[in-house]
Amino acid sequence: MKLSSKLLMISASTLLGFGSVAPAFTANAASVKTASRSYQNRQIKVNYRYAKNMVIKNKTGLSGKTTALFSRKANPTTGAAGGYADLLVGLKGWGYKFTTTQKKRIASSLVINSKSTAADYANAIQGLKAVGLNPTKFKPAGAKKTVNLVSGLYRQSMSKQTPNVKSQVLLALTMSSTFKRPSNAKFSITSLAKSLVADQQSNNGWAYNNTAASVDSDTTSMAITALAHSKSSLSAVKSALAKGQAYLKANVTPSGAYGYVFNGKTVANANSTAEAIIALSSKQATVKYANGYFTTKQAASPLRAMLGYVNKTGSIKGATSQLIGVGQVNLATAAYRQALKGHSVYTIK
Repeated sequence: MKLSSKLLMISASTLLGFGSVAPAFTANAASVKTASRSYQNRQIKVNYRYAKNMVIKNKTGLSGKTTALFSRKANPTTGAAGGYADLLVGLKGWGYKFTTTQKKRIASSLVINSKSTAADYANAIQGLKAVGLNPTKFKPAGAKKTVNLVSGLYRQSMSKQTPNVKSQVLLALTMSSTFKRPSNAKFSITSLAKSLVADQQSNNGWAYNNTAASVDSDTTSMAITALAHSKSSLSAVKSALAKGQAYLKANVTPSGAYGYVFNGKTVANANSTAEAIIALSSKQATVKYANGYFTTKQAASPLRAMLGYVNKTGSIKGATSQLIGVGQVNLATAAYRQALKGHSVYTIK
């Protein structure tokens, strides 16, 4: 879930670095391999530890070429590396306690100004809320007064935004019941949900560029999660959700993972699978499929497939960005476990 129309999802250009590294499973037509609780706990533990240490060390990874996670110098436009909101929301979902030092670092680094986009606002709101700071009373570095990021986001135009951005905005603005829509807002939760529904393509999915040929499971999963979290009672939203889930059902790979299409082939990867698990976990009626199956032709459940990408260190196999790879897998497992308890990882008091 990214900071721009392309970066709000792991697009094909980014996902090329993951390669075809889907874990291999064997299963007969009557047996789909699921993730046992012990296997879940083992893989989740090391992945969570990696995610936590990125925040502690303020690094986008724990080995190889890394940069500062939160830094105005390293990330002058946003003050944080792309993918930071997913990382923080996932850690919050697992009950991580952010330290005062970490909160101060995040608050002093994030950049919000007249050039900030709707995606910048949405990610900042998610990140600040996740660590326990108030986005409606945020004091940007160097500013004399606090600003209300929620009101600022409501004043952004949604007319030309991509489905990815609309999804991020919906998730950000529905994180807390205390977020209020200002009188001069350019849209409402309802109108934004309707707009996202209108972006759904004829094959039941969503695309980052609003074309049927570019529909993918990442963007579709994000739209499903956002619409589900909007809690809209509109029949059009309910219909769109049902059709979106049908898309996920039809596009699971034989390994149980999800992926992007490149040169006519689906390249399964951890991040696409994580997005799908988050979407499946957004409704009580579908969370069973996260560690279950749509078809007995699947070798494994999406959860089992995704956790197969987790290395012994907690990093993600083939990820070109461990911040995005680790962050989204950690968010997916938190979303799944929260859903089993009837909660949403995106609802924060």
